[in-house]
Amino acid sequence: MLLKNELDTATGRLGLDKLKTELHKLRADMARTDFWADNKKAQATSKREADLARRVEPWQQLQRGVDELEELIGLSDVGMSGELKNQVGKLEADFLDLKKQLKFRGPFDERDVILSIYAGAGGTDAQDWVQMLLRMYVRWADAHGLKTITVEQTAGEEAGLKSVTVELTGGSFLYGKLAGEHGVHRLVRLSPFNADNLRQTSFAKVEILPIIDKPEEVALDEKDLKIDVFRSGGAGGQSVNTTDSAVRVTHLPTGIAVAIQNERSQLQNKETALTILRSRLAALQLAQHAQSVSELKGPNQSAEWGNQIRSYVLHPYKMVKDLRTSHETSDAAKVLDGDLDPFIDTYLEKNISA
Repeated sequence: MLLKNELDTATGRLGLDKLKTELHKLRADMARTDFWADNKKAQATSKREADLARRVEPWQQLQRGVDELEELIGLSDVGMSGELKNQVGKLEADFLDLKKQLKFRGPFDERDVILSIYAGAGGTDAQDWVQMLLRMYVRWADAHGLKTITVEQTAGEEAGLKSVTVELTGGSFLYGKLAGEHGVHRLVRLSPFNADNLRQTSFAKVEILPIIDKPEEVALDEKDLKIDVFRSGGAGGQSVNTTDSAVRVTHLPTGIAVAIQNERSQLQNKETALTILRSRLAALQLAQHAQSVSELKGPNQSAEWGNQIRSYVLHPYKMVKDLRTSHETSDAAKVLDGDLDPFIDTYLEKNISA
């Protein structure tokens, strides 16, 4: 049976047997009576088990379906041929969908994602554009059953957001799928903030990072870190505004700085900032093909004309076009409502070989 042979090849490339062994071991650990004695370790184990289960169980289900179909074919008569063809068609469709996972071979492709959006050139329109992009990605996440948590946001003076950072969790290969969204996004429209209603071009930078929450994965030298504590501002309650709970961590060799003030606890803010810093450094290592953090140079890409990866035109015509793949659509409203899969899939097809 051709499908069974292809499935065996695919699961071999995936290393399914090794993943199943790891999943079995994790579940055995979770069944121990003292599992929750170390709460932090238990949470990490539970998360890894859930991630592995999402990855392994669809392949196991497909394998069972193929095995059952093979038995049915051996027992079938002519009258069952139509039903069997339908089952084969469904299994083949499921296989093609799962086969896309084999494209994700990067060291962090399985990870959940930290998504940040920063206003670039364009003033108030750029800050409004940040809020529009945030809505687009949250709608996409909702459609895929993901969990979104706001880590940090800074409101614009008149409208929109100067910047926002959210965590996206609960999916398979999130970083692998979303890494292509990283870059400058350009908006062209009639400005609602201009008295003459003139056409305005504005920019925002989208940053996609894999969540690196284990200190040992990206080693940071204390002497390379500058940690500043300051008073939080904005909404959040009395204790947020009157205590020095906000934290800024700067990685001196690269100049990368992360400031967090959303949590009430200074310790929580510091841990969140360090997680984002590790994630940025890990992504920078991939981009610069560096073997270690010590080799890294600071990133340099501004959110302005010439650096955009995608254009969203709402006037004088409607079109969204990815400048790397040339994929485009005239249904801009649908894209801004979260329909990003065609752009994501096209980017993956072009940039990741099977």
